[in-house]
Amino acid sequence: MQGNSRHRPSRPEQAGGSPQRRVGEARPVSARALDQEHLTRVVGPVVGAAGLDLESLRARGVGRRVLVRVVVDSDAGVALDDIASLSRDLSAALDSDGALDDLAYTLEVSSPGIDRPLTEPRHWRRAVGRLVRVPVAAGPDPVEGRVVAVTADGVTLDLAGSRQDYRYGDLGPGRVQVEFGHMEPEPGGSDGGEPDGH
Repeated sequence: MQGNSRHRPSRPEQAGGSPQRRVGEARPVSARALDQEHLTRVVGPVVGAAGLDLESLRARGVGRRVLVRVVVDSDAGVALDDIASLSRDLSAALDSDGALDDLAYTLEVSSPGIDRPLTEPRHWRRAVGRLVRVPVAAGPDPVEGRVVAVTADGVTLDLAGSRQDYRYGDLGPGRVQVEFGHMEPEPGGSDGGEPDGH
């Protein structure tokens, strides 16, 4: 499931009540406002406090404003209510810290789509029961199989009825394959997997 939240800038040009810069007086986007490391230090704890993982954070200048894109996930998935609540908390944190240098900004918060590459153990854990295609160190061609188990060391794939173990270091970025009509395994099912987080 993917949610998306677009926040209007927390410091918009207001119609009245507060002084505003005249047209042409807006400051250009500063390097500080695009400092990914600083933004991550502000955003990361807020995401963690919400019980979510910060998958990626990107900031870029769009004209005279900043576009901040935050992608989050969790083992239990991310509901639209989670996205909305987190968006409010992140906006408040960014405003309080002054991380965006008091510039107008747009905040987008979403969960990963199915095309997100599987590169971390938590990504593989959330793909249990799914059909994936992944490059492996042992051969020139990617393998395609269903993720049936995930451990701290690697994953087990069902390759056309034969189970094969792979260490994370032997796997490239995996990709979940789109399937039609496939029933997801029930939590605690016979394959020993975990419930899917999407």
